[in-house]
Amino acid sequence: MSRAGVLVTGGSRGIGRAIVGELVAAGYPCVFTWVQDQAAAEATLAAVRERHPGATVESLQLDVRDPAAVDAVVDEATERLGTIGGLVNNAAIARNNAAVMMSNEEWDDVLRTDLFGPFYVARALLMHFLSHRDGRIVNISSVAAGGCSGGVNYAAAKAGLEGMTRTLAREYGGRGVRCNAVSVGYVPTDLTAASLSARLESYWTEYCPLRRVATGEEVARVVRFLISDDSSFVNGEVLSVAGGLTYSP
Repeated sequence: MSRAGVLVTGGSRGIGRAIVGELVAAGYPCVFTWVQDQAAAEATLAAVRERHPGATVESLQLDVRDPAAVDAVVDEATERLGTIGGLVNNAAIARNNAAVMMSNEEWDDVLRTDLFGPFYVARALLMHFLSHRDGRIVNISSVAAGGCSGGVNYAAAKAGLEGMTRTLAREYGGRGVRCNAVSVGYVPTDLTAASLSARLESYWTEYCPLRRVATGEEVARVVRFLISDDSSFVNGEVLSVAGGLTYSP
């Protein structure tokens, strides 16, 4: 793949910030989105630009739950980057609760952000990809797609995201668009700190065959591989970056 631009949703913090840094370091112009924390977005821009002077990296505010806003931001990102060759659907939230206690709002917010949002962004970019017969979509999933206690909304969204990944790969692989997913284990971020109990990290270090948790940078390197030509015959796959532990407690 030539160094066409990449759009990264949810790129201002955590895994998203690591993905933006990795892609820019590899020479990809990037636009990343953020939804609420402008200060975090500005900090990410400053850090990446300081480390890679002259690199093209910009940010746009986006609520991926809003399909009209998605279309507008994709148009703006295309203007800024010229050609977009890659999409990383990373934006996600968690609203943990036991199923019988889960509110309609908790269910709806997670499904709209973690499943509907990635579909809206992929749909908005597909015609752009198809016009060039070249595009790479990477969806950030989770081992929770196999089920996780206290997160039926999150598990359902991620399982749906993996099904969407395989379907897009089948529908558009023959037209030059590859779609894959990365199934992430436990990575300490502000999202996991806010939504998961402290015992999860100790659980992961005890039962994961590698006896530790992952870093955002380790996830980002796999994403960069899937965006690049190095993965030219990888399509419809869910690559696990979980140290060998393939289930969530």
